[in-house]
Amino acid sequence: MRELAASPWAEVKVADVIERHFCGPSPDCEERPVFDDAEWGVLKTTAITWSGWNQDAHKVLPRSYWGREGIEVKAGDVLVTKAGPRHRVAVVTHVPATRRQLVVSGKMIGLRPRSDLVLPEVLAGLLALGGPQKYIQDRTTGMAESQVNFANDVLLHTPLRLPPKAEQTGIARIARTLDTTIRQTEAIIEKLKQVKQGLLHDLLTRGIDANGELRPPQSQAPHFYKDSPLGWIPREWSFGPLSCWLEGRPKNGYSPQPAGRWTGIQMLGLGCLTVGGFEPRQLKDAPLGDPLVSKAFLVAGDLLMSRANTRELVGLVGTYRDVGTPCCYPDLMMRLTPNVKASAAFLELVLRSPQSRRQIQASASGTSGSMVKISSAIVMGLGVAMPALAEQGRILECLVASNRRLKAEAALVEQLLAVKSGLMDDLLTGRVRVTSLLA
Repeated sequence: MRELAASPWAEVKVADVIERHFCGPSPDCEERPVFDDAEWGVLKTTAITWSGWNQDAHKVLPRSYWGREGIEVKAGDVLVTKAGPRHRVAVVTHVPATRRQLVVSGKMIGLRPRSDLVLPEVLAGLLALGGPQKYIQDRTTGMAESQVNFANDVLLHTPLRLPPKAEQTGIARIARTLDTTIRQTEAIIEKLKQVKQGLLHDLLTRGIDANGELRPPQSQAPHFYKDSPLGWIPREWSFGPLSCWLEGRPKNGYSPQPAGRWTGIQMLGLGCLTVGGFEPRQLKDAPLGDPLVSKAFLVAGDLLMSRANTRELVGLVGTYRDVGTPCCYPDLMMRLTPNVKASAAFLELVLRSPQSRRQIQASASGTSGSMVKISSAIVMGLGVAMPALAEQGRILECLVASNRRLKAEAALVEQLLAVKSGLMDDLLTGRVRVTSLLA
């Protein structure tokens, strides 16, 4: 290993500034984290993100792979993804701290920086710059963008322009400050998500009274509740089959052959319905002149449900949002039209609840583990507990406020990441000198 000159901003390669690099195995593993101090885990690529290090993204290794200390991740290491979809290759993070007995997989490379030459925050920052990223991406290989990779030597030969050590200290200090703020904000988001889940359960079991307050639990105020097949529900609520709140039967969509070219008309793919609701993705071009397409056109606010999928995913619901062009839905979905006693937004909440999901999955027909189906009769017969329309509105308003706070914190994280990216780019290229910034 050659010694680096003490000149400011030395031209180096990654191999010049590390003690060693290491890759690990990618065996078949149980999809669970380690349970106790004896077990060893292997990292998933999602442990390495642009927003930082996530030690919880791992799974337990088979016992025969335990004890491989040579590929164990340590605090101060820099990790780089080397295989996967294009957008997930060459993602870089440094490890500020970690639990013991986690090893890298074959889809990533661990770098152990030479502490006398480079700080881990600086090495990770340098590898995230546009120049090194382009160098690596230009040397990836693969048959499709969904699965590319690069050889270890590509990373080791990646050229870097290394700041002097004194300047690195200031850069690392700024990076740590920003990282701390990002992690704190992400922790707030996770807490808000947990609070939202608890709130959602309370809203769908206790509701909001005319004064805008959550009803007290049944154990504290049993006179506010009545028994139902779903358990205790507010006395003012109704229980019955979903058909009581639908206008007619759910209607299946239509799936023509894709046009293969832009026609100005699109159709949804089944993947548009996710566990989180409607997402405008997997859109395909629909043909012109097919009269059946117009019968499946959607308008904003339409409630859709998948009628065929795996048992885990069948019956997912989402409220359609305008995608900017006329759009139809496929025959593997059905459209549900609420009557005057229900809103589409509230029906979506009810149909995503654990009570409804259990009924749907239990009623779906098909072989376990493969495609299963539900019929309109199954959907219409789902047992649901429903408040009056006015209370549905109060519940939705409460959730809107919760979502607004979540979105604000998520936007703050994105803003902080953008600030960090821009500032590190300035500092690590020398456009802005850290001495003047700290002053």
